[in-house]
Amino acid sequence: MIEPIESAPDGVLAFKAVGEVTKEDYESVLEPAIQATIEDRGKVRFVYVLGPDFTGYSAAAAWEDTKLGMGEIKAWERCAIVTSHDWIAHLSKAFGWTMPGHLRVFAMDELGDAMTWAAGD
Repeated sequence: MIEPIESAPDGVLAFKAVGEVTKEDYESVLEPAIQATIEDRGKVRFVYVLGPDFTGYSAAAAWEDTKLGMGEIKAWERCAIVTSHDWIAHLSKAFGWTMPGHLRVFAMDELGDAMTWAAGD
C-alpha cells in the first residue's frame, strides 16, 4: 500500500510504502497525484519512503515503478528515496542516472533532510 505523507513541505509530493506495493497502488494513488502535481506546478519534487514497514513490490508494481513518470520526464525535478533497505539504496544509486532531474538516497533518520532537499530551489 502507498500512503501520502501529509507533513511534507509545500510543493513536495511525499508518500510512504507500507506492506506490499501493488500495481493498483500506482494506478490509484501515485500516478493521479503525480499528474495533478504536474498540471498544478509543472514540476515534481518527490519523496518516497520505503522503511521497515515496506515488504516489497508485486511483479506488476515493480514494472509500474520502472516506468513511473516517463510520460512526463521533463517535469521531474527532485526525487528523494528514503529507505532502510540496502537493496533499494543500491539500486537507486546504480540506476539513478536514468531518472530525469536529481535523485538522492537518504537513510530513515534523514527524512527531514530529504524533505528539505526535495523542497529546495
